[in-house]
Amino acid sequence: MAGERNKDGRVVFERGIRAQMMAIDGTWRRPCMLEDVSETGAKLTIEGSVEGLNLKEFFLLLSSTGLAYRRCELSWVNGDQIGVSFLRHDKKKKQAARSPATVA
Repeated sequence: MAGERNKDGRVVFERGIRAQMMAIDGTWRRPCMLEDVSETGAKLTIEGSVEGLNLKEFFLLLSSTGLAYRRCELSWVNGDQIGVSFLRHDKKKKQAARSPATVA
């Protein structure tokens, strides 16, 4: 299960790591293989059809209990492989907290 880190910081897994994709609202779930990962995104191979699924934003579940996950958005599609970017809402919250409050 060991991966090799590229010079760009991406870790490529020789055999892939089993994971699940799940809709934000929980209406669908698909098994997938995590092929490579970086701090900002990943490449997934999807098992089964993704036709009709809303892939704009979804969760990538990395554990069977769902405790390890990343919120993702679709970057690209190539056959049964997709590229995803990880969404980081914590940065938006920190920036909002730093902005000066407006006085009415």
